Amino acid sequence: MNSADSFSATYAEARARFREAAAAAGARLEAVSHPERGRQGEDLATDVAWIGPAGAEQVLVTISGTHGAEGFCGSGAQVDWLARGEAARLPAGVAALMIHAVNPYGFSWLRRVTHENVDLNRNWVDFDAPLPANPGYDAIAEAAVPAEWTPEAQARSASTLGAYMADHGPAAFQQAISGGQYRHPGGLFFGGAAPSWSRRTQSAIFGEYLGQAARVGVIDYHTGLGPWGYGERIVTGTPDSAGYARARAWYGAAITSPSGGTSTSAPITGDGLDAAPRLIPHAEVTGMAIEVGTLSLMDVLLALRADAWLHAHGDPLSPQAGPIKARVRAAFYGDADDWKGMVAGQSLLAIRQAIGGLTA
Repeated sequence: MNSADSFSATYAEARARFREAAAAAGARLEAVSHPERGRQGEDLATDVAWIGPAGAEQVLVTISGTHGAEGFCGSGAQVDWLARGEAARLPAGVAALMIHAVNPYGFSWLRRVTHENVDLNRNWVDFDAPLPANPGYDAIAEAAVPAEWTPEAQARSASTLGAYMADHGPAAFQQAISGGQYRHPGGLFFGGAAPSWSRRTQSAIFGEYLGQAARVGVIDYHTGLGPWGYGERIVTGTPDSAGYARARAWYGAAITSPSGGTSTSAPITGDGLDAAPRLIPHAEVTGMAIEVGTLSLMDVLLALRADAWLHAHGDPLSPQAGPIKARVRAAFYGDADDWKGMVAGQSLLAIRQAIGGLTA
């Protein structure tokens, strides 16, 4: 089989392909309808596939589309695993829970965020407690997403961001702009003011399907950081945590840690992998994110800034939106056969390692 055939050009195509492959594998399918419509007017939903015994105590969970447009990668990896017949080779007592497009709005509209402009991986915080501060983002908020997107405005904002980086260093700049912020609803990496639709949906899915689980492995697919096609294996727990130790035993010494300073990702606030053990406190949870590289960090950031401006101050249906959306797509989807093959191969290995870890 050609792994590239498992990847899709649009959200609607990815959804149809996933449901068809899951049904062919004998999965039990559920669709959670989203309240908004897609960019082409299509229905939006998070699709859920369960493969294996209903009472399985060992469950592999794969999640695509946490960051919307990054769903091309995760969906392709999920479909590839199904198309290879891997579901039929699950060990006795092990089940697979596949969550497809947990942020379907972002997938369809070529956005990293949800319809609330919320970064789902900054949304898993306690909104009844004081929200985390990010003074670094406060200092660059207007430059990050300027009110205009003219060449002159872009030059001014680039100068401001460049000055911040020169004064504080690249690592501090990345932390400020991407670590998560809760004061600028139209800005980048906004964590929200309440649990988003996608967070509520993922919480409900975990509650419905994982109540009996004793050991759970979670693989969450991401793109946009690192070298072309390379899948960095990121564990958000601290290097001295039990979850990190288990992940290292499952996946090997190449796993990285944002908090340990070994990852291309800055430490972030409110991510889903950290939240997973709280959703199923009765289970031992081992989480890992595969982060597949596409373009340079600054190219990805420019795409995000343009898209944030478009939805905060412009018209997402205007002719101006076309080039911006194309830039976002390129930032998060390596639409080339070599990239797709690298994603499929690295994902297949990771899933097999996770199943080995669950059954060890």
